[in-house]
Amino acid sequence: MMLKPELAIAQTMGEKPVYHMNDLSKITESRATAYRILSRLREAGFAEQVREGYFTFRSSLFQPFYLWSNLLPSLQALKQARFFGLSYNENDVRLARQILKGIVTLDYRAYEITRLQSPHLFSIYVDNPDKAANMLKECKFSEGTKGRVVILPRTGEFGSEIQRVYLDCIAYGGRSLLDAIAIEILHNEDLDHNIRGTFKTEDVLKVREELGAQSRTRSSQDS
Repeated sequence: MMLKPELAIAQTMGEKPVYHMNDLSKITESRATAYRILSRLREAGFAEQVREGYFTFRSSLFQPFYLWSNLLPSLQALKQARFFGLSYNENDVRLARQILKGIVTLDYRAYEITRLQSPHLFSIYVDNPDKAANMLKECKFSEGTKGRVVILPRTGEFGSEIQRVYLDCIAYGGRSLLDAIAIEILHNEDLDHNIRGTFKTEDVLKVREELGAQSRTRSSQDS
């Protein structure tokens, strides 16, 4: 999917929880252009309509335009995410690990390589989402919107696992941005230096402080 630079005009709206079409129309000076841009952003996975005339943007929309093409595989996978739950607690994750085969990403994989944030959603890339879904359902999992087990279709490149988790975290946004920052700090040598996200200074400082505190705690325990 090719994304044209003019789509980045939406970045000038600034980040907020919900937008109205009028917000975008004021920038494009044309309602037809606004709808066309929103349609393309929804197709890419950057935007989602919440109700008639209202929509939201993923925070990844506000990353530099040159990074967008690298985020597309992650965004496309997230668009097709399927959520499953049984007990809706950590037991679901333990059981899903036994049932599903694939590549773990986001919360749980980020925690394994950074130890920064306690994980919540267990997200896993699988080759056949329908087959994986049926396996979970056979074990009494229900598909809905609040489950802690998330099936993602395998899309894009997985040559560098840490690079993919990093991009997934940026694409997902929210608390996952802190995981992306931690990955960049701790695994800088494993990332492509030409494919880097941009983050708020206060978030970077927060992550550095937390990682530093972890390091000091480990040092005191080892001494």
